[in-house]
Amino acid sequence: MKLVIAYDCIFPATTGGGERQYRAFAEEFADLGYEVEYLTAEQEIPREDLTFAVTTIAPRLRLYDDDGVRSSVAAVRFAWGLFRALRRRRGEDVAIVSGLPLLNVLAARAALLGSRTRLIIDYLEVWGRPQWVEYAGRAKGNLAWIVQRVALWATPTATCHSDLSARRLRSEGYRGKLLISPGLISGASNTVFSAEATTPPYALYAGRHIADKRVETIPAAVQVARRQIPELQLVILGSGPHTPIVAGAVEEVDDGWCSMPGFVDQQRLDELMAGAACLINPSRREGYGLVVVEAAGHGTPVVLVEHPGNAAIELVESGVNGHVASDDSPDALAEAIIRTVRGGSALRQSSREWFEHAIRHRTIGATVRAIARDIEGAS
Repeated sequence: MKLVIAYDCIFPATTGGGERQYRAFAEEFADLGYEVEYLTAEQEIPREDLTFAVTTIAPRLRLYDDDGVRSSVAAVRFAWGLFRALRRRRGEDVAIVSGLPLLNVLAARAALLGSRTRLIIDYLEVWGRPQWVEYAGRAKGNLAWIVQRVALWATPTATCHSDLSARRLRSEGYRGKLLISPGLISGASNTVFSAEATTPPYALYAGRHIADKRVETIPAAVQVARRQIPELQLVILGSGPHTPIVAGAVEEVDDGWCSMPGFVDQQRLDELMAGAACLINPSRREGYGLVVVEAAGHGTPVVLVEHPGNAAIELVESGVNGHVASDDSPDALAEAIIRTVRGGSALRQSSREWFEHAIRHRTIGATVRAIARDIEGAS
């Protein structure tokens, strides 16, 4: 079968969760014998060792504005490229199109209307109207929510990767076929398990600095935690539109115990992840939460924050692979940090055991095989 996967980014040219997921989809479908073509925007794409074709269908895009909000201009440009590309591929058997940005859905549906190509829309996240307004402002947020409702109406088959997304798809009006994946974890692990955290202990954040990630809440929380664990340090990786805000939060509390090295290479990231006493991710918006899994692979427990838009908390078993704070206030976050750091080697061992179970039952390979069974069953 010929299969198209469409997303405006590809790993490792960019390193987010969606990019990793869709590249893994392409590789897994290729391993199953599908002839796979990945449609994306222009970017620096290492093409060695690829088991699938990569085609650029849009120019290089600036995906986010200065506030970290997805650019409408970039969404329109990629959707137009996707429409033209799929019009030329109406003879393909299957198209799996990311529902982010939402214009992708409308472009794909219009391009394939009347063809035999099976269209599957993969929803990384689904938002209610208030969340859209908070994210993009009243005018753009309301428009995006309307576009989402139209996109859901136009979706023949949907896939998603958390119970939160599944509930939201239904509550926002989707009534079509819905495939909920068992997980998005790599089926094999070459991560190094560290039974003990590095001394002195440090908390780690790894990711982009945007509003929804709430990175600026971490320094004050670690400062409170240091009252009981005075040797605790903090390493904040990554960068983004909110980096100046994060740096300001560090300046307010830091006395030499916090570092911000920016983005680091994969080897250094693995080293820091393995040595951390805990990984803190106070994000209020996660469609899955792959960082929870990546940390557990090293035996590193996580600290997350309870929020209606945070699907990552579905992956945390309190006292097994981390703890969930009730909110992102300094005291609430600090309490979860203290409990996690003091969990020591026992919590690290149970985090790794959680990971070993997860890579047998929640893999991206199992997700792709479930989608393939549905595709082949409908053929």
